[in-house]
Amino acid sequence: MLPISFFPDRPLTVAVLGASGAVGQELLQLLQERSFPIGELRLLASARSAGHVQPWNGSSLVVQEVSEAAFEGVDLVLASAGGSVSRQWRQVINSAGALMIDNSSAFRMDADVPLVVPEVNPEAVAEHQGVIANPNCTTILLTLVLAPLAARRALRRVVVSTYQSASGAGARAMEELKQLTQVVLAGDTPCSEVLPHSLAFNLFLHNSPLMANSYCEEEMKMVNETRKIMGLPDLRFTATCVRVPVLRAHSEAVNIEFDEPFPVEEARQLLKVAAGLELIEDFEQNRFPMPIDVTDRDPVAVGRIRQDISHPNALELWLCGDQIRKGAALNAIQIAELLLSSS
Repeated sequence: MLPISFFPDRPLTVAVLGASGAVGQELLQLLQERSFPIGELRLLASARSAGHVQPWNGSSLVVQEVSEAAFEGVDLVLASAGGSVSRQWRQVINSAGALMIDNSSAFRMDADVPLVVPEVNPEAVAEHQGVIANPNCTTILLTLVLAPLAARRALRRVVVSTYQSASGAGARAMEELKQLTQVVLAGDTPCSEVLPHSLAFNLFLHNSPLMANSYCEEEMKMVNETRKIMGLPDLRFTATCVRVPVLRAHSEAVNIEFDEPFPVEEARQLLKVAAGLELIEDFEQNRFPMPIDVTDRDPVAVGRIRQDISHPNALELWLCGDQIRKGAALNAIQIAELLLSSS
Protein backbone atom coordinates (compact mmCIF):
# COMPACT_ATOMS: atom_id res chain seq x y z
CA MET A 1 0.00 0.00 0.00
CA LEU A 2 1.10 3.57 -0.66
CA PRO A 3 1.64 6.09 2.13
CA ILE A 4 -0.71 8.94 2.97
CA SER A 5 -0.83 11.41 0.09
CA PHE A 6 2.17 13.69 -0.25
CA PHE A 7 0.02 16.51 -1.60
CA PRO A 8 -2.40 18.77 0.31
CA ASP A 9 -6.11 17.96 0.11
CA ARG A 10 -6.99 20.71 -2.36
CA PRO A 11 -6.52 21.50 -6.05
CA LEU A 12 -2.79 21.78 -6.65
CA THR A 13 -0.58 24.53 -7.97
CA VAL A 14 1.32 22.81 -10.78
CA ALA A 15 4.24 24.11 -12.82
CA VAL A 16 5.26 22.58 -16.13
CA LEU A 17 8.95 23.30 -16.68
CA GLY A 18 9.74 23.06 -20.38
CA ALA A 19 6.13 23.74 -21.33
CA SER A 20 6.94 24.71 -24.93
CA GLY A 21 8.64 21.42 -25.86
CA ALA A 22 7.09 18.28 -27.30
CA VAL A 23 6.80 16.54 -23.93
CA GLY A 24 5.67 19.75 -22.24
CA GLN A 25 2.85 20.11 -24.74
CA GLU A 26 1.83 16.50 -24.17
CA LEU A 27 1.85 17.07 -20.40
CA LEU A 28 -0.60 19.93 -20.83
CA GLN A 29 -2.91 17.82 -22.96
CA LEU A 30 -2.86 14.91 -20.52
CA LEU A 31 -3.39 17.08 -17.45
CA GLN A 32 -6.61 18.24 -19.06
CA GLU A 33 -7.66 14.82 -20.39
CA ARG A 34 -7.14 13.10 -17.03
CA SER A 35 -8.81 15.89 -15.01
CA PHE A 36 -5.78 16.27 -12.77
CA PRO A 37 -6.82 18.41 -9.75
CA ILE A 38 -5.25 21.75 -10.66
CA GLY A 39 -6.02 25.00 -8.93
CA GLU A 40 -3.35 26.98 -10.75
CA LEU A 41 -1.17 25.98 -13.69
CA ARG A 42 2.10 27.77 -14.42
CA LEU A 43 3.87 27.31 -17.73
CA LEU A 44 7.63 27.82 -17.48
CA ALA A 45 10.22 27.85 -20.24
CA SER A 46 13.32 29.68 -21.45
CA ALA A 47 13.37 33.38 -22.25
CA ARG A 48 12.94 32.48 -25.93
CA SER A 49 9.47 31.04 -25.28
CA ALA A 50 8.38 33.51 -22.60
CA GLY A 51 5.30 35.52 -23.52
CA HIS A 52 3.82 32.85 -25.75
CA VAL A 53 0.09 32.38 -25.13
CA GLN A 54 -0.99 28.78 -24.62
CA PRO A 55 -4.66 27.77 -24.69
CA TRP A 56 -5.48 25.28 -21.96
CA ASN A 57 -8.76 23.93 -20.61
CA GLY A 58 -10.83 26.82 -21.88
CA SER A 59 -8.43 29.55 -20.80
CA SER A 60 -5.30 31.24 -22.12
CA LEU A 61 -2.06 30.96 -20.16
CA VAL A 62 1.08 33.00 -20.74
CA VAL A 63 4.39 31.14 -20.70
CA GLN A 64 6.71 32.59 -18.07
CA GLU A 65 10.49 32.62 -18.06
CA VAL A 66 11.69 30.23 -15.38
CA SER A 67 12.86 32.04 -12.23
CA GLU A 68 13.10 31.46 -8.51
CA ALA A 69 9.89 33.41 -7.93
CA ALA A 70 8.00 31.22 -10.41
CA PHE A 71 8.15 28.28 -7.98
CA GLU A 72 6.74 30.11 -4.95
CA GLY A 73 3.60 28.35 -3.72
CA VAL A 74 3.96 25.48 -6.19
CA ASP A 75 3.06 21.95 -5.06
CA LEU A 76 4.23 19.95 -8.08
CA VAL A 77 6.76 20.60 -10.84
CA LEU A 78 6.61 18.43 -13.96
CA ALA A 79 10.05 19.03 -15.47
CA SER A 80 10.94 18.27 -19.06
CA ALA A 81 13.53 20.86 -19.98
CA GLY A 82 16.73 18.80 -19.97
CA GLY A 83 19.17 17.61 -17.34
CA SER A 84 21.11 20.83 -16.91
CA VAL A 85 17.92 22.80 -16.28
CA SER A 86 16.65 20.23 -13.79
CA ARG A 87 19.95 20.27 -11.90
CA GLN A 88 19.97 24.06 -11.89
CA TRP A 89 16.51 24.39 -10.34
CA ARG A 90 16.23 21.30 -8.13
CA GLN A 91 17.21 23.02 -4.88
CA VAL A 92 15.02 26.02 -5.58
CA ILE A 93 12.04 23.78 -6.30
CA ASN A 94 12.50 21.68 -3.19
CA SER A 95 13.16 24.74 -1.01
CA ALA A 96 9.84 26.13 -2.21
CA GLY A 97 8.19 22.98 -0.82
CA ALA A 98 7.41 21.46 -4.21
CA LEU A 99 7.94 17.93 -5.49
CA MET A 100 9.71 17.61 -8.84
CA ILE A 101 8.91 14.75 -11.20
CA ASP A 102 11.81 14.99 -13.61
CA ASN A 103 11.80 13.64 -17.15
CA SER A 104 15.53 14.16 -17.73
CA SER A 105 18.38 11.75 -17.00
CA ALA A 106 19.85 14.07 -14.36
CA PHE A 107 18.87 12.12 -11.24
CA ARG A 108 17.76 8.70 -12.47
CA MET A 109 20.67 6.76 -11.04
CA ASP A 110 20.96 8.75 -7.79
CA ALA A 111 20.52 6.42 -4.82
CA ASP A 112 18.13 8.80 -3.07
CA VAL A 113 15.89 9.37 -6.13
CA PRO A 114 13.19 6.79 -6.98
CA LEU A 115 13.00 5.77 -10.63
CA VAL A 116 9.39 4.83 -11.20
CA VAL A 117 7.11 3.12 -13.69
CA PRO A 118 3.75 3.05 -11.85
CA GLU A 119 2.66 -0.32 -13.25
CA VAL A 120 6.01 -1.88 -12.29
CA ASN A 121 7.34 -0.41 -9.00
CA PRO A 122 4.69 1.94 -7.54
CA GLU A 123 5.96 1.38 -4.00
CA ALA A 124 9.17 3.25 -4.88
CA VAL A 125 7.40 6.64 -4.81
CA ALA A 126 7.34 6.45 -1.01
CA GLU A 127 11.14 6.76 -0.96
CA HIS A 128 11.33 10.19 -2.55
CA GLN A 129 13.10 13.16 -0.97
CA GLY A 130 11.60 15.84 -3.15
CA VAL A 131 12.48 14.36 -6.55
CA ILE A 132 11.12 11.39 -8.48
CA ALA A 133 12.75 10.49 -11.78
CA ASN A 134 10.86 9.50 -14.90
CA PRO A 135 12.80 6.73 -16.70
CA ASN A 136 14.07 6.87 -20.24
CA CYS A 137 11.36 6.28 -22.82
CA THR A 138 12.70 2.94 -24.08
CA THR A 139 13.12 1.72 -20.50
CA ILE A 140 9.52 2.54 -19.60
CA LEU A 141 8.16 0.62 -22.59
CA LEU A 142 10.41 -2.36 -21.94
CA THR A 143 9.79 -2.73 -18.20
CA LEU A 144 6.02 -2.82 -18.75
CA VAL A 145 6.62 -6.08 -20.64
CA LEU A 146 9.39 -7.50 -18.46
CA ALA A 147 7.65 -7.03 -15.10
CA PRO A 148 4.69 -9.42 -15.50
CA LEU A 149 6.96 -12.08 -16.95
CA ALA A 150 9.62 -11.66 -14.26
CA ALA A 151 6.93 -12.01 -11.60
CA ARG A 152 6.29 -15.55 -12.89
CA ARG A 153 9.83 -16.73 -13.72
CA ALA A 154 13.25 -15.30 -12.88
CA LEU A 155 15.05 -13.35 -15.57
CA ARG A 156 18.57 -14.35 -16.57
CA ARG A 157 19.36 -12.16 -19.59
CA VAL A 158 17.73 -9.52 -21.77
CA VAL A 159 18.84 -8.52 -25.29
CA VAL A 160 17.12 -5.52 -26.88
CA SER A 161 17.32 -3.70 -30.20
CA THR A 162 15.40 -0.43 -30.34
CA TYR A 163 13.94 1.46 -33.29
CA GLN A 164 13.58 4.98 -31.93
CA SER A 165 11.52 7.74 -33.49
CA ALA A 166 12.44 11.35 -34.14
CA SER A 167 10.34 12.46 -31.18
CA GLY A 168 13.03 11.17 -28.85
CA ALA A 169 15.18 14.07 -30.05
CA GLY A 170 12.40 16.63 -29.54
CA ALA A 171 9.90 18.66 -31.51
CA ARG A 172 12.56 20.19 -33.77
CA ALA A 173 13.76 16.75 -34.87
CA MET A 174 10.20 15.75 -35.72
CA GLU A 175 9.75 18.86 -37.82
CA GLU A 176 13.09 18.31 -39.52
CA LEU A 177 12.11 14.76 -40.49
CA LYS A 178 8.98 16.12 -42.20
CA GLN A 179 10.94 18.83 -44.01
CA LEU A 180 13.82 16.60 -45.14
CA THR A 181 11.40 13.95 -46.39
CA GLN A 182 10.01 16.58 -48.74
CA VAL A 183 13.55 17.49 -49.78
CA VAL A 184 14.31 13.89 -50.74
CA LEU A 185 11.00 13.51 -52.56
CA ALA A 186 11.85 16.64 -54.56
CA GLY A 187 15.09 14.99 -55.68
CA ASP A 188 17.41 17.13 -53.57
CA THR A 189 20.02 16.18 -50.97
CA PRO A 190 18.84 16.48 -47.35
CA CYS A 191 21.05 18.32 -44.87
CA SER A 192 20.27 17.82 -41.20
CA GLU A 193 20.80 20.57 -38.64
CA VAL A 194 19.04 19.04 -35.61
CA LEU A 195 20.36 15.47 -35.82
CA PRO A 196 23.86 14.48 -37.00
CA HIS A 197 22.45 12.72 -40.07
CA SER A 198 19.26 13.02 -42.04
CA LEU A 199 16.51 10.61 -40.96
CA ALA A 200 14.61 11.00 -44.22
CA PHE A 201 14.52 7.50 -45.78
CA ASN A 202 17.47 6.66 -43.54
CA LEU A 203 18.40 5.30 -40.12
CA PHE A 204 21.51 5.43 -37.97
CA LEU A 205 22.82 4.13 -34.68
CA HIS A 206 21.72 6.31 -31.78
CA ASN A 207 23.63 9.57 -31.70
CA SER A 208 24.12 9.83 -27.93
CA PRO A 209 27.79 9.94 -26.81
CA LEU A 210 29.80 6.74 -26.93
CA MET A 211 31.06 5.42 -23.61
CA ALA A 212 34.41 3.78 -22.82
CA ASN A 213 32.82 0.33 -23.29
CA SER A 214 31.79 1.21 -26.88
CA TYR A 215 28.09 1.35 -25.93
CA CYS A 216 26.33 4.67 -26.39
CA GLU A 217 24.79 6.61 -23.52
CA GLU A 218 21.26 5.67 -24.62
CA GLU A 219 22.09 1.97 -24.51
CA MET A 220 23.60 2.22 -21.05
CA LYS A 221 20.56 4.13 -19.82
CA MET A 222 18.44 1.12 -20.73
CA VAL A 223 20.83 -1.27 -18.99
CA ASN A 224 21.21 0.66 -15.74
CA GLU A 225 17.66 1.97 -15.46
CA THR A 226 16.04 -1.41 -16.10
CA ARG A 227 18.20 -2.98 -13.42
CA LYS A 228 17.21 -0.27 -10.93
CA ILE A 229 13.47 -0.34 -11.65
CA MET A 230 13.28 -4.14 -11.62
CA GLY A 231 15.43 -4.42 -8.50
CA LEU A 232 17.86 -6.69 -10.39
CA PRO A 233 21.30 -5.04 -10.14
CA ASP A 234 23.08 -8.05 -11.65
CA LEU A 235 20.68 -8.68 -14.55
CA ARG A 236 22.61 -9.52 -17.71
CA PHE A 237 21.42 -6.97 -20.25
CA THR A 238 22.63 -5.67 -23.58
CA ALA A 239 21.07 -3.15 -25.97
CA THR A 240 21.57 -1.67 -29.43
CA CYS A 241 19.69 1.59 -30.04
CA VAL A 242 18.84 2.87 -33.53
CA ARG A 243 17.19 6.08 -34.69
CA VAL A 244 14.61 5.44 -37.44
CA PRO A 245 12.43 7.66 -39.67
CA VAL A 246 9.26 7.41 -37.56
CA LEU A 247 7.72 10.53 -36.05
CA ARG A 248 6.75 9.64 -32.48
CA ALA A 249 6.55 5.97 -31.47
CA HIS A 250 9.44 3.71 -30.48
CA SER A 251 9.68 -0.02 -31.24
CA GLU A 252 11.79 -2.72 -29.60
CA ALA A 253 12.79 -6.26 -30.50
CA VAL A 254 13.31 -8.12 -27.22
CA ASN A 255 14.91 -11.47 -26.39
CA ILE A 256 14.37 -12.63 -22.79
CA GLU A 257 16.12 -15.58 -21.18
CA PHE A 258 14.61 -17.11 -18.03
CA ASP A 259 15.85 -19.60 -15.45
CA GLU A 260 13.61 -22.26 -16.98
CA PRO A 261 11.40 -22.73 -20.06
CA PHE A 262 8.49 -20.29 -20.30
CA PRO A 263 5.55 -21.64 -22.33
CA VAL A 264 4.60 -19.13 -25.01
CA GLU A 265 0.87 -19.31 -24.32
CA GLU A 266 1.42 -18.68 -20.62
CA ALA A 267 3.50 -15.60 -21.42
CA ARG A 268 0.91 -14.41 -23.92
CA GLN A 269 -1.91 -14.63 -21.39
CA LEU A 270 0.13 -12.74 -18.78
CA LEU A 271 0.92 -9.92 -21.19
CA LYS A 272 -2.64 -9.83 -22.52
CA VAL A 273 -4.00 -8.78 -19.12
CA ALA A 274 -1.02 -6.80 -17.78
CA ALA A 275 -1.59 -3.14 -16.89
CA GLY A 276 -0.58 -0.70 -19.58
CA LEU A 277 -0.25 -3.30 -22.33
CA GLU A 278 -2.27 -4.22 -25.39
CA LEU A 279 -1.81 -7.45 -27.32
CA ILE A 280 -1.73 -7.06 -31.11
CA GLU A 281 -0.98 -10.43 -32.63
CA ASP A 282 -2.29 -12.21 -35.71
CA PHE A 283 0.14 -14.85 -36.93
CA GLU A 284 -2.10 -15.92 -39.83
CA GLN A 285 -2.13 -12.39 -41.26
CA ASN A 286 1.45 -11.58 -40.14
CA ARG A 287 0.03 -8.57 -38.27
CA PHE A 288 1.83 -7.31 -35.20
CA PRO A 289 2.35 -3.94 -33.43
CA MET A 290 3.33 -0.94 -35.52
CA PRO A 291 4.07 2.66 -34.53
CA ILE A 292 0.80 3.81 -36.08
CA ASP A 293 -1.08 1.49 -33.71
CA VAL A 294 0.13 3.36 -30.63
CA THR A 295 0.65 6.96 -31.79
CA ASP A 296 -1.35 9.32 -29.55
CA ARG A 297 -2.47 6.36 -27.42
CA ASP A 298 -1.67 5.24 -23.87
CA PRO A 299 -1.12 1.46 -24.17
CA VAL A 300 2.16 -0.16 -25.17
CA ALA A 301 1.42 -2.76 -27.83
CA VAL A 302 3.14 -6.14 -27.63
CA GLY A 303 3.03 -9.11 -29.96
CA ARG A 304 4.86 -11.75 -32.00
CA ILE A 305 5.57 -13.60 -28.76
CA ARG A 306 7.44 -16.74 -29.72
CA GLN A 307 9.88 -19.38 -28.57
CA ASP A 308 13.52 -18.54 -29.24
CA ILE A 309 14.61 -21.42 -31.47
CA SER A 310 18.21 -20.98 -30.31
CA HIS A 311 17.58 -21.35 -26.57
CA PRO A 312 14.98 -23.47 -24.70
CA ASN A 313 14.63 -20.93 -21.85
CA ALA A 314 14.20 -17.81 -24.00
CA LEU A 315 11.30 -15.96 -25.60
CA GLU A 316 11.25 -13.36 -28.38
CA LEU A 317 8.74 -10.53 -28.65
CA TRP A 318 8.12 -7.17 -30.27
CA LEU A 319 6.66 -3.99 -28.76
CA CYS A 320 5.72 -0.46 -29.80
CA GLY A 321 4.84 2.53 -27.61
CA ASP A 322 4.26 6.25 -28.04
CA GLN A 323 7.52 7.86 -26.90
CA ILE A 324 5.99 11.21 -25.99
CA ARG A 325 2.96 9.77 -24.23
CA LYS A 326 3.67 6.64 -22.13
CA GLY A 327 7.38 7.02 -22.80
CA ALA A 328 7.43 10.42 -21.12
CA ALA A 329 4.44 12.62 -20.27
CA LEU A 330 1.87 10.01 -19.28
CA ASN A 331 4.27 8.15 -17.02
CA ALA A 332 5.12 11.39 -15.21
CA ILE A 333 1.46 12.21 -14.58
CA GLN A 334 0.76 8.65 -13.44
CA ILE A 335 3.52 9.07 -10.85
CA ALA A 336 1.81 12.22 -9.58
CA GLU A 337 -1.51 10.38 -9.49
CA LEU A 338 0.09 7.71 -7.30
CA LEU A 339 1.00 10.41 -4.80
CA LEU A 340 -2.58 11.65 -4.78
CA SER A 341 -3.71 8.26 -3.45
CA SER A 342 -4.63 8.36 0.22
CA SER A 343 -3.55 4.78 0.94
